[in-house]
Amino acid sequence: MSDTSTTAPVPEPFRVPDGDLDDLASTLAKTMSEVRQHGVILDRLGSEPAVAPQGVDAPTAQTASEADGPTSVFILALGGEAYSVELAALSDWVNYLFLPVYGREISTTRPWCAQWHEHPEAVARLHALWLAWQQLTDAEAGLSSPSTWHRDHLDHTLVQLRAPDGPFAACTTSPTRPNHRVLATPAPEDLGLAA
Repeated sequence: MSDTSTTAPVPEPFRVPDGDLDDLASTLAKTMSEVRQHGVILDRLGSEPAVAPQGVDAPTAQTASEADGPTSVFILALGGEAYSVELAALSDWVNYLFLPVYGREISTTRPWCAQWHEHPEAVARLHALWLAWQQLTDAEAGLSSPSTWHRDHLDHTLVQLRAPDGPFAACTTSPTRPNHRVLATPAPEDLGLAA
């Protein structure tokens, strides 16, 4: 009796061509960002009050404890977990899209800080830029919208963010000498309004 069984050849593992790896990484980063955004939206939708059925009076006022949802999408208006989720999504966009495309070289006239997320002004400016990018790169925004984003949002933000006296003024001005320091901000004035 002869053995007629044969083993099937082992297929070679799939290999991503080198040129496609960057495209794959970019697509993955964009997908991860969109998934996080959808999670934030679902969280917000889950915290909205249910619509009262017809004929049933809905409450006319909400207490502060009942209003769980944020009143703004701007990151500085968020707190706790919502802030952390939004900062993580923003970090993906900054690290995988913004910096590779618009980062430019670090110099004394264009400082940068690898710890940008610890600079409140940088977080605010980058988040505003990202919100505008999401709106103006949407397929329904129109063909000239990316140009509008560059002109009206990106250019101004880069000038402010990377100015020699901007939020990174005490940070890295040479790639060979990394530095990080959050500058002190003015203390609020005491107007003598305390009771």
